[in-house]
Amino acid sequence: MRNFMMILQYEGTSYQGWQRQESTGNTIQGRLEALLTKMTGQEITLQGSGRTDAGVHALGQVANFHADTQMQADDMISYINFYLPEDIAVISLKEVPERFHSRLNAKGKKYCYRVNNGKTPHVFDRRYTHMVEEQLDIEAMRRAAGYLLGTHDFKAFTSNKRSKKSTIRTIDEIEIERNTGMSMALWGEQDEISFTYRGNGFLYHMVRIMTGTLLEIGMHKRKPEDIADILSSGLREKAGELAPAKGLTLMEVYY
Repeated sequence: MRNFMMILQYEGTSYQGWQRQESTGNTIQGRLEALLTKMTGQEITLQGSGRTDAGVHALGQVANFHADTQMQADDMISYINFYLPEDIAVISLKEVPERFHSRLNAKGKKYCYRVNNGKTPHVFDRRYTHMVEEQLDIEAMRRAAGYLLGTHDFKAFTSNKRSKKSTIRTIDEIEIERNTGMSMALWGEQDEISFTYRGNGFLYHMVRIMTGTLLEIGMHKRKPEDIADILSSGLREKAGELAPAKGLTLMEVYY
């Protein structure tokens, strides 16, 4: 039995998230498993590095699967990309040691959340950015982000209230940058803010709740110092709104 690792990209707009579901075949994992099963002639289970919610995108999702096949990796990737829809693509595929597991061996992840902070919607970027017309205070959001760095109990920043697993995570870096310029002549001026998070792992909805909270601070609905109180409370209702899924992209998984 051989073990294969793939890195893939997908636009999550049309899918019900990553994880396979009994009620629908319209998930990233479900689509890929069906195709891999057809390709190899055997039932394939695909292990992802983690789940992405419905509407969330990925530039560097990692997954692995075991198969008893003589096909070479180059032939596999050609077959897979030929039959995949245009909004999913495998960008690399290689054989890895038998014990490699994309989720259990992951040491960290990087996510990016994009916000259109201009006055005009971006027609060609509407599926990848969340629009906030009110001018955001970058420095206030950066000060608030400082409270999130390090190792904390992020129970207040997850929507999963029933899980008994640890909610302690470490965030190594949060970058908040304003990008102003001309992206395309048709779009006019671009005023986009990107929130980049790098850490050892993220809870269910954690990045989107942190982003929603930082946006409220950027709109002066909260103070940067409120983050410390939210963390210590451990209460989801103390944190901000859940930012829309479409602005979030899984950028990279670290091993």
